[in-house]
Amino acid sequence: MTHKRKGRSRKSERKIRIDFRRNRARPARDKDWTRRLREGDIEAEDARLSENVVAKGDLSRKRTVIERENDEEAGVAGVVVAMRGLVAEVDDGTRVWPCTVRRKLRTRLIEERNPVTVGDRVRFTIEADEQGVENEGVIEAVEPRRGVLTRIVGKRVQTIVANVDQVIIVSAVADPEFKPHLVDRYIVAAHAGGVEPVICLNKQDLPNNVGAVAELEHYSSLGYRTLKTSAKSGLGIDYFRTALAGRCSAVAGQSGVGKSSLLNAVDPRLNLRVGEVSAETQKGRHVTTTATLIRLADDGYVVDTPGVRSFDISTVPAAEIELHFVEFAEHIPHCKFPDCTHRHETGCAVKAAVDSDHISTRRYESYCRMFEERITA
Repeated sequence: MTHKRKGRSRKSERKIRIDFRRNRARPARDKDWTRRLREGDIEAEDARLSENVVAKGDLSRKRTVIERENDEEAGVAGVVVAMRGLVAEVDDGTRVWPCTVRRKLRTRLIEERNPVTVGDRVRFTIEADEQGVENEGVIEAVEPRRGVLTRIVGKRVQTIVANVDQVIIVSAVADPEFKPHLVDRYIVAAHAGGVEPVICLNKQDLPNNVGAVAELEHYSSLGYRTLKTSAKSGLGIDYFRTALAGRCSAVAGQSGVGKSSLLNAVDPRLNLRVGEVSAETQKGRHVTTTATLIRLADDGYVVDTPGVRSFDISTVPAAEIELHFVEFAEHIPHCKFPDCTHRHETGCAVKAAVDSDHISTRRYESYCRMFEERITA
């Protein structure tokens, strides 16, 4: 099947040299010379003269691709609303197009697990089949991101969502168990990505968990916006709806805390799938498997992200973790050493604030745990 591409101009194209992908960096041999030499099929001198297996110079370790000088202006503008494997669903304001990603773009962004993610603003060209039917697109460029939520998966950075204003970090009073350290990790990731964190404690209809409520109140005392909700009883849903209105939000948290249920309560038209928490393991089942950008009735956008049971923040350097614990800020300038890690040093003002109850012991231990994970990784 042949295709024609729309929106291209050869005058704006230029050739550039880029690195091969790592598994293609060394040229492969044409023949199995070593085996043939040992078996007597060829002479050593013939083997030496007949093939040069070493590339000469840096340029021979690169490949040529075509790049348009005005990539950012080429094609149609759209927003990625979902990722289905290697296919991005892109909304241009009129319809949603299934789009692949140009090979050149994937190669140049190979360090990213997802060179394109939900929320990205992209430019894409529309492909037509041999009958002239336009039914798919190819993403040519991704605009610079702001407001991102990232984590490490394997050894690569995964951008979960881009171009959001806030992340609603949802936990539950119980069922599953409240995990304050996981909330802290989300807060650090949100701060590092330039996103405002909002902490929501859901399932208020269940028997009250004094510890969870106390933690929520502590986050509020630190200046974070907090919400108490129950998707089942309707408690706090109006406040949750107001928090989402007119903004682009990501809803995140561990599996089973009720993220999709809350969004269904805010806008019943969504009819998102919901699941139950295992009675044996007290862990939620992954019902939302793909992050999806959704338009709400009250002029807002929300990304319902898949639930996680852990959240790797290896994208944040160890020395910068302290910056994302807001209660440390006023004490750090008073530490004896400018490179104080607030763990074992003498004259540490942060540790002194912990001893005097100006900083929560639980939050301080959460910081130490993250710091030690980074320096031992």
